[in-house]
Amino acid sequence: MKFHKYQGTGNDFVMIDNREQFFPKEAVQLIEKLCDRRFGIGADGLILLEKDSNTDFRMVYYNSDGNQSSMCGNGGRCLVAFAKSLGIIKDTTTFIATDGLHHATILENGIVSLQMKDVKEVKIEEEYVFLNTGSPHHVTLVNDIENLDVKTNGAAIRYSDLYGKEGSNVNFVSQLSENNFRLRTYERGVEDETLSCGTGATATAIAMYAIGKTNSNNIAIDVEGGKLKVSFDKTDNGFENVFLEGPATFVFEGEIEI
Repeated sequence: MKFHKYQGTGNDFVMIDNREQFFPKEAVQLIEKLCDRRFGIGADGLILLEKDSNTDFRMVYYNSDGNQSSMCGNGGRCLVAFAKSLGIIKDTTTFIATDGLHHATILENGIVSLQMKDVKEVKIEEEYVFLNTGSPHHVTLVNDIENLDVKTNGAAIRYSDLYGKEGSNVNFVSQLSENNFRLRTYERGVEDETLSCGTGATATAIAMYAIGKTNSNNIAIDVEGGKLKVSFDKTDNGFENVFLEGPATFVFEGEIEI
């Protein structure tokens, strides 16, 4: 099987051109093995690019545990770059994912701007903010983000009674300036901290605006693997025209026996 590897600010993915529907999509153990960093290719997730009758392509996303999952923002941006490399698109595209339609543009220097879903509801609690940006996200401010045990603290919240069996991604945030925040994320399905999370960066930007930590609708998010930008319009219906922007980089390609 031929594969390509891409990463977006350190969030890495195995990409497979599945337009001919050859990939065994229910093979959870196979997907888990391909994503394994010791026995496989190594990645936070695996993404299938498939045909779609109404858009340029379909995105099918699996976490590294082998299970199909909700929307992945960095994965979506990387899939756009992959689609361009295959000659499916040029610099603009519309594709379908599990949470609906997405529009994207490839900018200069390999930067991909991806439109995320509108966010109609933001739940603000005393200790945290919860919202869904294509995937569920718990967002909480912390003081010492550098020394925080993200895996332990993230897992405690992810598996708590607060979110039940489905769980939630967990984002720990500190403010650097009026429109710049530092983010570390625990991702369900990976069950560990990742170097970046696109839907998490999107959720963090909206959450910080919603609780009045910033008045800007154009926010810089520093993740472990680099820098992302999030922009949006605040309307009577919530948050619309939400865009996630950052690099999407080809790493390598190869073949592997399955």
